[in-house]
Amino acid sequence: MHITRKRPDSLRGPAENFTGTVWLDEVAAPPSPSRLRMFNVHFAPGAHTAWHRHPHGQVLHVLEGEGLVGREGGEAEPIRAGDTVWIEPGEWHWHGAAPGTFMTHLAVVEAAEDGTTADWDRHVDDYPA
Repeated sequence: MHITRKRPDSLRGPAENFTGTVWLDEVAAPPSPSRLRMFNVHFAPGAHTAWHRHPHGQVLHVLEGEGLVGREGGEAEPIRAGDTVWIEPGEWHWHGAAPGTFMTHLAVVEAAEDGTTADWDRHVDDYPA
């Protein structure tokens, strides 16, 4: 058993992967052979990810606020505190805060064997305002 009492500092979401102000807090990244990665992600109103996908899928659990999640070929879906979203492996998607409110979610992924957790693509052109 290992208890982590001091986590890494919060990191600003890089502009190539996020629009708006986003902060990431690493919650869990256990040593090998585990490939689990968990982040607490804080989105300012209207902030969101670029299009991306995960090799083994992703679980989002909304802790507070309201947001949106979209997938390739689909409509944006509202999400709010208490909702849990399962995103299929390899599914192109985006997620973030609704235009008028903050949103925080836990993001859980399994890294690929090479350590990759996401493939990033273009910014979202038509994020709802």
